[in-house]
Amino acid sequence: VQLQASGGGLVQAGGSLRLSCVASRRQFAEHAVAWFRQAPGKEREFAAAISRSGVITGYADSVKGRFTISRDKDKNTVSLQMNSLKPEDTAVYYCASKRTILTVPAPLGKEDYAFWGQGTLVTVSS
Repeated sequence: VQLQASGGGLVQAGGSLRLSCVASRRQFAEHAVAWFRQAPGKEREFAAAISRSGVITGYADSVKGRFTISRDKDKNTVSLQMNSLKPEDTAVYYCASKRTILTVPAPLGKEDYAFWGQGTLVTVSS
C-alpha cells in the first residue's frame, strides 16, 4: 500500500487545516491508520489514529479536542481535521497504516506501522 499525504500549508494561530491521506489500494480498508508528526529537532510523535472499522479513534493529549480523524472507505482516504492550531503544532505530518483485524483499536506506536506516506508540512505562525 502506498500512502500520499497532502493538505499542509501555512496558517495563522487559531486557524484550521485539513490533511488527507490517500492510499493506492483497496486493501487500505483493512488497515488501521495513524497520523504522526515531527517538529524540527524532535522525535516523531503520535497525533491521532483510527481503527480499521472507523469506530475507534485515539488522540494525543496535546491535540485532543482540536483534531478529528476520520476515514472514507469509498475514497480510500483518511483525513485529519485540525482546528484551533497553535505554533507548537508546526511539524511535518505523516500518515501511516498497518493491516489489523476489525475490532481492535489502532496502535499508538510508530514502530507498529508498516506503511508510511511522505509527509506534509504544517506551519502555524503566531
